[in-house]
Amino acid sequence: SMDGAPPPPSPAGLSAFVAVSQLLGLTLLATTGAWLGRYRGGVAWHSPLQFNAHPLCMVLGMVFLQGDALLVYRVFRHEAKRSTKALHALLHGLALVIALVGIIAVFESHRAKGIPDMYSLHSWCGMAAFVLYLLQWLLGCGFFLFPGASFSLRGQYKPQHIFFGVALFILSIASCLLGITEMLLFKISDSYSHFVPEGVLANTLGVMLVAFGLVVGYVVTREEWKRPPLAEELALSMDFKTLTEGESPGG
Repeated sequence: SMDGAPPPPSPAGLSAFVAVSQLLGLTLLATTGAWLGRYRGGVAWHSPLQFNAHPLCMVLGMVFLQGDALLVYRVFRHEAKRSTKALHALLHGLALVIALVGIIAVFESHRAKGIPDMYSLHSWCGMAAFVLYLLQWLLGCGFFLFPGASFSLRGQYKPQHIFFGVALFILSIASCLLGITEMLLFKISDSYSHFVPEGVLANTLGVMLVAFGLVVGYVVTREEWKRPPLAEELALSMDFKTLTEGESPGG
């Protein structure tokens, strides 16, 4: 758009899908809180309830905030790239801090109760997701944020960054599903098969995690919903590569 002209509207359907994702995300958090509060005694630090901080932090950090960080480039379509980039990195960074609190909670809780660590499939997938997520964040900041790699290096790394961003989001949700199943088998193995309310609520949480992942995944992989480069970004890219005569800022 020309200077002073209103930005073009968002593509049809994008706002609705983003709204559904946020509704699902907030419902996820409420359902996790309801499960822990209603059936697991709530959440408290340095107490027998410390473990319960783990599922809450993981759903908030590794699912909700990570998902929202992926959506930033679709939602903030007309803001300066640098601001959008900073918000993307900030949300991922916040997700990492919250996830770290969740990991500390589970290790401290295990130590207090004499439970062994890192033997289950859930713990292996979850730790892999966290470590790779941290690495992805550090590489992303190094390549794109402070002070940024060369234009050609960034261009080479960008497809990997995008692929692993989506892959780690999927791995995080899969780890949550494994964690929910493990918790139910530990806590209510005798009654789980009788469709008790706690089992039904936790299963519903699992289905909502999948739904949130699908909606976010759909939004971030739809080609026509990608953030269009702004006129000044296209002008900047001309310094690095020659654009063909026929290309225009909107092309």
